[in-house]
Amino acid sequence: MENNPQANSTIKNTLLLAQFEVKKMLFNPRGLIALIAFSLVWMLILLYPISGASTFLINPDFRTVIEGFFGINAVSELFEWPVAELAVYWIAALYLFPLFSIFVSADQFASDKARGTLRFLTQRVGRDSLFFGRFIGHMLLQSLLLCLTVIATIVLAVSREPSLLLPALYSGLIVSINLIIVLLPYTALMAILSLYASSARQATIYAILVWAAMSITIAIINSYLPIINELKWLLPGSQISLMINTQGLQSFMYAPIALIQACALLFAGKLYINRSAL
Repeated sequence: MENNPQANSTIKNTLLLAQFEVKKMLFNPRGLIALIAFSLVWMLILLYPISGASTFLINPDFRTVIEGFFGINAVSELFEWPVAELAVYWIAALYLFPLFSIFVSADQFASDKARGTLRFLTQRVGRDSLFFGRFIGHMLLQSLLLCLTVIATIVLAVSREPSLLLPALYSGLIVSINLIIVLLPYTALMAILSLYASSARQATIYAILVWAAMSITIAIINSYLPIINELKWLLPGSQISLMINTQGLQSFMYAPIALIQACALLFAGKLYINRSAL
């Protein structure tokens, strides 16, 4: 079987660009400020909501109150987690990390486009390599930060009960993989919007407008044609509310939704960057 030099070069350039993107975010002053802010926010979340709420989750009286308020089946799986700290982390991360992804991924191309350096870059590497390299780089960075918060949660749980080490490692691995999958369509969407926008702030505004417009449109269509209720799966994050009441391997049942969304958005982004005048 013969090697394809062009394909090998594309893959190599994509990985090099992804590596450069991670280094830029980690060592750039603006990136460091964002990372410090991220660390402080999650430190507060770990020290207060997660460590405090985990104490309530293992209290039978609190479970009775929650089930009476939300219904037995609405949050039943929340109390089945072997590690209470990771159960609370799961809920917080499902909502906070997508928001973080929108802000941290908003500048994949916008600044380069405004400065005119995007055209310079595309003259030296393929557009596909540039698009997927930036996407992979931002996913690697988010995955790194996500894993660090999971590790911190595991340490918090083990410090409370050392016997929870193995269950915490197992649950932490499942949580990490699930959350990375959840972030894929958000990062892919921001890659497209940052190609269109002239600044990271504008890309973020576009993301809010797209999400709001899609939500309203889908709600209106569903009110008149309930038979096509499946349209809601077009919206990134539409499965998050359902994922809350899952745990263990069961939580992967919604992974195909995010994976299909990400593939569709990446394909759209590939077409857009190859056909647009940069």
